[in-house]
Amino acid sequence: MSQRLLYVMDPMCSWCWGFAPVVEELASQAARAGVRLDWVVGGLRQERSPLGEPARARILAHWQAVSDETGQPFNFDAGLPEGLVYDTEPACRALVVARHLAPRRAARLARLIQRAFYLEGRDVTQARVLLELAEAAGFARCCFAEAFDSAEQRAATRADFAWVERLGIAGFPTLLAERNGMLALLTNGHQPLERLAPLLERWLGRVAHA
Repeated sequence: MSQRLLYVMDPMCSWCWGFAPVVEELASQAARAGVRLDWVVGGLRQERSPLGEPARARILAHWQAVSDETGQPFNFDAGLPEGLVYDTEPACRALVVARHLAPRRAARLARLIQRAFYLEGRDVTQARVLLELAEAAGFARCCFAEAFDSAEQRAATRADFAWVERLGIAGFPTLLAERNGMLALLTNGHQPLERLAPLLERWLGRVAHA
């Protein structure tokens, strides 16, 4: 019998940052039952032009709403640095590379990317920044850089985006439970731990008694 959790997210999605403490606890809950959590990237935005001031103001207002609901901190002064092209593909690809090289470090890299973007005001669309963060997560810089630039990992990232689109997942975070190829939706969007932990516990119980 095969079972796992699938966490569909984007490291530059503010609701995913808001959900970070919740999914960390849910991953631990699942791990205690012998069920792993795998990361799938969604490709939130693929812009080609730098953010203008009106767009920056709208996004910062959205960040404030996320912070108000989830309690997660944001650096509103340093956020969205000048000249940022809000293309989430490179950050998503970094997680795909991490998943390929050392799956257990993917969560750590995701947290480092999120912290760099939301708390430190760093431009995580830049390869040099992502390589620094990957090194901090424990990856060998040269190996990570080679994989990050490879056609194989670019294609793997596009495959994640296409899978998410085929499922009709329109928002992040989304958490799915998979058993023998059958998917069950635990949440589409942020929900507090006290609501999701019992749902996951019931699913884990069914898995244990199957």
